[in-house]
Amino acid sequence: MAYESGTFEASLAVAAGEDFALLAELRLAYLESASRQLDLLRRSRCDANWQVAALRLQGIAASFQDHELASISRDVVTSAPGDPFVLRRVGQHLDKIGGQALI
Repeated sequence: MAYESGTFEASLAVAAGEDFALLAELRLAYLESASRQLDLLRRSRCDANWQVAALRLQGIAASFQDHELASISRDVVTSAPGDPFVLRRVGQHLDKIGGQALI
C-alpha cells in the first residue's frame, strides 16, 4: 500500500496495520465525524454554535493527525458563522479524503 507524505494516511496505517477492512472503517468514521461537524457549521446561525462545531472539527483533525484539516479548522474558528469560503475549504478537503478511499 502506498502512503501519502501526510501524517493522516500514516496514522491510519499505523492504527490499522495490515487490516484493510479496519483501515476503511477508520477512514469512514473520520469522514462521518468531520462531515457531521461541517453540517453543524453550515446550519450555525450564532457564534456559540459555530465555535462549538469548529472546535470539535479541530479536535477530530488533531486526533487523526490530519494537519491540513487542522489548519483549515483554525481558520474556521476565527471566521464568522456561515463563512462560505471556509465551509467550501472544509468540504473540498473532506471530498479529497473520501476520494482517496477509492484508490
